[in-house]
Order: sequence, then C-alpha cells, then structure tokens
Amino acid sequence: MNARSYAQDRAEIEDLMARYLFAMDWADYDAYAEMFTEDGELEYARGTAKGRAAIGESVRAFKAAIGQIYTDSRGRPAILRHILAQTVIRVEGDRAFAVALWWEMANDGPGDKPKAGTFGTYEDELVRQDGRWLFSKRRILNEFLDGRATGETNPVLLLDQRAKACAR
Repeated sequence: MNARSYAQDRAEIEDLMARYLFAMDWADYDAYAEMFTEDGELEYARGTAKGRAAIGESVRAFKAAIGQIYTDSRGRPAILRHILAQTVIRVEGDRAFAVALWWEMANDGPGDKPKAGTFGTYEDELVRQDGRWLFSKRRILNEFLDGRATGETNPVLLLDQRAKACAR
C-alpha cells in the first residue's frame, strides 16, 4: 500500500468518524444510521443494534433517555457535544480497523457551564463499499460503567491483533 492511498483512506475514515459525532450531537438519526453498512452493528451501553433501521431507532431512544438524565438549570435536555481524541487507524485493503478515545461535554454544570461528562473508547471495524468507508461494527466502551471499560490491555495492540487475524 502506498503512503498516498493510506493518507486518503485515513482522511476519509476520520471524516466518517467526525460526521458520526455531528449526526449524534445534532440528532440527525438518518445520517447517523447511513454511516453503517446495511447489516452494520452498534454495540454500546444499552445493548447491540444490528442493521441501519435498528441502529437509527436505538440511537433515537438513547438520545431521548440521555436528555432526561443530562439537563440544564431549567430542566431542559442539556446540549451534549462529543469530542474525538487520539485515533489509530489500520487499513487492510477494503477493510479497516480503528480505535479512538472520546469524551463528551454538556452544559449541565453550575450556571449551565460546560462540564466534562462521560468518556471512553471506540473500537471500529470498517469496510469500503462503493468507494465509501462505512462502519461494519462500532463498539462503544465507557470507562465509567461497570463491565463497559476498555480493560487493562493497550487497545492499539488489540486492534493490531484483529487486523492481523483479518488479513489471514
């Protein structure tokens, strides 16, 4: 693989990851679901959703529930914004693997000031379909929830193991 094609693949995958967060934060559930393959899988704290329709419905319900937990001083749903931190991406032809750190800010602090809320790790498997990168599986880990933490092993090592197993 040449450096230019990796750079292009990485840029397209990073763009997908950013669009995903904008879709979530602005409640664009159709755009959110379209970032997955038709049979894609989303695993997160509330369970696993498979297929675009189920992913869209699940995320809509999740966002409504979160709006009751995170509220501003007037009791309205807080404004949440997700932030993507360091990201490792490994491309293997038309498949890719990624791991990234994320956290979330909300205006649910004193006086509706921003407050750091949740944080965790994304573990992704992606495929290129019709020239476009999509999530085939996204696993969202939450460092603050029992049973949903990333674990003791460096997640980049686990990413490399998944990618090597795929390449065989």
